[in-house]
This record gives sequence, C-alpha cells and structure tokens, in this order.
Amino acid sequence: MNFEKTHMAALYENATEGIILTNQNGQIILANPAAVKMFGYGTDELIGHNVEVLLPQKIREHHIKLRETFYEDPQHRSMGSGRDLYAQKKNGQKFPVEVSLSYYYRGEQRFVIAFIVDITHRKVIEESMRLQQHELEKVSDEIRTLNADLEMKVEERTLILKEALQKLEVSQRELSEALDKERQLNEIKSRFVSMASHEFRTPLSTVLSSASLLSKYTKAEDQERRDKHIGRIKDAVKNLNDILEDFLSLGKLDEGKIAASPGAFQVNDFIEETIDDVRGLLKNGQNIVYNHNGEAVIHSDKKLLKNILLNLVSNAIKFSPENSNVVVTSEVDNEVARIKVQDKGIGISEEDQQHLFSSFFRGGNAVNIQGTGLGLHIVKRYLDLLHGKVDLESELSKGTTITVTIPTNLTTDGKDNFGD
Repeated sequence: MNFEKTHMAALYENATEGIILTNQNGQIILANPAAVKMFGYGTDELIGHNVEVLLPQKIREHHIKLRETFYEDPQHRSMGSGRDLYAQKKNGQKFPVEVSLSYYYRGEQRFVIAFIVDITHRKVIEESMRLQQHELEKVSDEIRTLNADLEMKVEERTLILKEALQKLEVSQRELSEALDKERQLNEIKSRFVSMASHEFRTPLSTVLSSASLLSKYTKAEDQERRDKHIGRIKDAVKNLNDILEDFLSLGKLDEGKIAASPGAFQVNDFIEETIDDVRGLLKNGQNIVYNHNGEAVIHSDKKLLKNILLNLVSNAIKFSPENSNVVVTSEVDNEVARIKVQDKGIGISEEDQQHLFSSFFRGGNAVNIQGTGLGLHIVKRYLDLLHGKVDLESELSKGTTITVTIPTNLTTDGKDNFGD
C-alpha cells in the first residue's frame, strides 16, 4: 500500500500543472509544488486561505458568487471553457491561465480539484500572430497602392511583395501550428493527470477498505472473509501496477528510451510461456487455446514481443465473458511471423475502431471496465520498433481478432533482413 501511495505522491509532487484542492467552503487544503511556485508563495502559505487569494483583487467578490453557484450544481469543466482567465501572484503580478475543474465526494464532504496552467507563453504567441496579421494586411494595402500608382514597375514590385507576403504567410502558419501543438500538449497533460487521479482512486479505496475490514476478522471461522479481502487487495494492487506500467512505458517511448534488441528464440515455446503468465487472470470457465504452424525459430526482440502479447491476451480475457475460449495462433514462414489473438467478447464498434490505437482512447462500450486507454497505443508503438504491423477485425457483441505481423529476422539496427 505504501508503494501505491508513493507513486500517487510522486504524481502529485512532480506534476507540471498547478494542482489546488479546496473544500466545500472554498478553502485551500492542498497545493502541489508547481502551484506554490507558479503563484510565488511559500510551501504552506496558501493552506487555509480562500481560493480567491489567487485571483486579481477586482474580481474576487464576483468569484465568490460564481464559486457558490458552482458548488450548488458542480460540473466537470475542461481547460479554457471559452473564457479569458487571469490569476494573481503573491507579489500582485497578474498572468493568464487556463483552469479545469473536477470534484469528488468523501462521505458528505465535497472537494474541488483545480488544474492550473500558466499560458503566458501562448498569449505571447497569439499577440505575435496578431501583429503578423496586421503586417500582412499592411503589405496587401501596399500591393494595391503600387498597382495603381506604378503601372510601369508593377511586375517587378509585385514579385517582391508577393515573396514578402509568402514569407509572412509561412511565418503565420508556423506560429499557428506551434500554438495548436501547445494546446494539444496541455490537453494531453490535463487528461493524463485527471485520468491518473481517477484510475488510482478506485483501487486505492479498495485496498484501504479491505485492509480496515481485515483487522476485524480475528477468529478462526473468519478465514473465508479474510481470504476474500486479501484477494480484493491483491486484485487492486495488480490493477495499480498495470496502470503504472502503461504510464511508464508511454513515457519511455516518448523519450526514445526504448529500442529493439533482437535475438533468436523459439516462438512457439515463448508464446506458451507467455500464456502461462496470464492464466491467473482467467475468469470462471475461461480457457486459452494455442496452435502453431511453420518454423519455430525467429530473430526479434523477445521482451517487446512479450509485452505486446501480454497486452493482447489480457485484453481478450478482460473483455470476454465467463465460459469462453481465447484462441491464440502463430504462423511462421521465411519472411514474417503472424500471431493472432481471437476472443468472443464485447467487440468494438466501427466508429471506435479508427481511434483504437490512439493514446487514452477507450471504446464507448468499455467505459465501465477498468483500463487507461493506453494498452493498444503502446502495442502499436512497440510494433513500430519491431517493423511490424497490427490488423484488427471486430464486431459488437461477437468478439475481436487482432493479428500482429513482424519480420522473422530483425537486425540489431532495428531493420528486418529485407532492408525495410
């Protein structure tokens, strides 16, 4: 349990956004290091103050009414929400921000979490774009004037001004793209923090409640109840480990810290060992059936392939009902190895299939099943390192088949033996 709390504390302490937690009276009860630094306060100076201390003086009274209205009918609010927001540092300096709000209950107490991003840099970019637009309009006016007054030199002058106009348009487009990328990054970061706090809360609550109940069952005849809660704790800890593994794998991939290290191994023995690793996840009456055809030895990255296969088989188990089979087949020829995982589970809609390998995406029919929405995205990223590909066939309520294809001879430079 200390292990999970340590990771939650690390997530809170190292988040790049400011995180402010208030009670139902609007008083600040927690502020992470990023928030303290952003507003220029000491470590514990904010605790106990109303959240209005972080706002410009002239809007504090109005914000109290807005806060009270929000508490009467709380709703999750995304970054920005179409309004310009400003905050105030301890020294009185005002700066633009984006704020997203979430809330949760602990007993009858309501708490509100605010995720705060300093968008000063973005505002500088927007002002630069406005000036560029003004300059663009000025150049356009000059073009019209020169065409009217200097007919003899119109071709030469127009060419010069068109080149300048093209450069300005390129500059404006680059600035616009930079702004879009920053907005996307802020959105992903906000979704990451919100999802991490949500996904960790449920298993941690399970661990805490079961650990508390265990202390009450002290008699020998209570062993069945103790076993039940021990099992719940183990399941919750495994869920937390799975979430952490997804987050850590995505971070390493983004930082370029994962590379293929190919070696020779027997693929059929490897798959049987991997299947044995996940048998403990099987539901009542579930079974895994495995068949292999073709050659046995391939040259690839065994660790990356194991992570891919563990993800696909555990997904097939998770999204399939009791008393059903998960079928795994492998086929190897001189050029490629194909591994297919087939289930008879809930399936995936056509609309969701096109987004399934994106980060943080979850199918509309899977929202009540635990997961981060990162698994298949990481599978796709690992397959890119193996120069492989993934194909998916699925139908709602009938099941899903995912086929992974990789070269049988991957060299140490990350290329297959055909030079792809």
